[in-house]
Amino acid sequence: QVQLVESGGGLVQPGGSLRLSCVASGSIFSISAMGWYRQAPGKQRELVAVITRGGITKYADSGKGRFTISRDNAVNTVYLQMNSLKPEDTAVYYCTAASLTPAPNNYWGQGTQVTVSS
Repeated sequence: QVQLVESGGGLVQPGGSLRLSCVASGSIFSISAMGWYRQAPGKQRELVAVITRGGITKYADSGKGRFTISRDNAVNTVYLQMNSLKPEDTAVYYCTAASLTPAPNNYWGQGTQVTVSS
């Protein structure tokens, strides 16, 4: 089993920056990739960014050029640096981890609210 704990959400003005953190614990060795999703009211949950076990990163078009996903393996933490934030970025952001053992599965954090407003 994998447990994910997120932090770093809050209120930020348009154009500002925010850094989200996700600490993983449990069966860390089983994780093949981690990422961030977000869900705004009235919208489907959408992928924001992914980082694979090999360090390959991918971004949705919505965050390209503004968001950066990174990791610190020493402390089992994944980060999402968000710059040039827009009101449209307002959503609950969820950390996720994909594992292959003992069976294919996805794990989710509790979610952290990001609000971009003046």
